Amino acid sequence: MRIDLLTLFPEMVRGFFSESILGRAVENRILDIVLHDIRDWSCDKHRRVDDTPFGGGAGMVMAPQALFDAIEAVRTPSSPVVYLCPDGEPLTNALARDLGAERHLVLLSGHYEGIDQRVRDALVTREISIGDYVLTNGTLAAAVLVDCLARQIPGVLGEENSLTGDSFNRSLLAFPQYTRPADFRGMAVPPVLLSGDHGAIARWRHEQQVEKTRRRRPDLFLKKQESTT
Repeated sequence: MRIDLLTLFPEMVRGFFSESILGRAVENRILDIVLHDIRDWSCDKHRRVDDTPFGGGAGMVMAPQALFDAIEAVRTPSSPVVYLCPDGEPLTNALARDLGAERHLVLLSGHYEGIDQRVRDALVTREISIGDYVLTNGTLAAAVLVDCLARQIPGVLGEENSLTGDSFNRSLLAFPQYTRPADFRGMAVPPVLLSGDHGAIARWRHEQQVEKTRRRRPDLFLKKQESTT
């Protein structure tokens, strides 16, 4: 899978994409992540890519010229163009699975007060938010999206089954995890995990997921209940 990330701050995430699981995926050629500085497409002699908004108001807006040229330079006819923005659709595991099935993605990171609406109308095919808060720019949001969708690509994780217990898979939060020693400072591992009874362990883990979801995320719990009725 190839991901082209258009941003004003490529160095902000260069190290992020070279470490840990993502770094190994890139090294093993499962992922190809290409960082682009949007300023490289600016026609301004000072490489400016922003201007004041029509109608007045605080802040600056990213102008269309460099964004149009950058997107048109890296996309293909079938490439989704994803704009990271606080008013986009919420990022979920289901959405990440959809994007993880693509062969090529173009990610657009905004800055200032956002981007010219004409870019969104003419070129952007999907707008995604990673949460109900505002960041200085969308580069970190793009990194979060890449990390999330990369986990859905076969071969990226060392053990495919490691996805099954993750939070939000099957609309449930993750079950508790323990490792050695079995007793630490008087805190013991639940006996079922030491029993060797894999069926009992699976049932216990599911019960823990359901109870944690009910307590911490009643919205997800209700969604799960509705899906099973």
